[in-house]
Amino acid sequence: PPQRHPIVRTHPETGIKSLFINRNFVTGIDGMTQDESRSLRHRLYEQVNRLEITCRFRWQPGSVAQWDNRCTQHYAIPDYGGFHRRMERVTMIGDRPR
Repeated sequence: PPQRHPIVRTHPETGIKSLFINRNFVTGIDGMTQDESRSLRHRLYEQVNRLEITCRFRWQPGSVAQWDNRCTQHYAIPDYGGFHRRMERVTMIGDRPR
């Protein structure tokens, strides 16, 4: 079912604020028309995808990566053609976005 979350969330341990918005899941912003919401979401998506604030992980045999979903966004780039990748995901039960 649809859920409501803040667009800016505060990390529960560091207190640092971050954008909590994902183009695959956010469908609107409370208190805004669809056009206003779409415009603001587009501007925010541009911010979270700026190259200067991204980290590109170069996989090598035996590589392990982990990240804190409370303050990052991640997506796979299919640039490993011809190679097999094995992944295991661990999800910790955590706090609700605030």
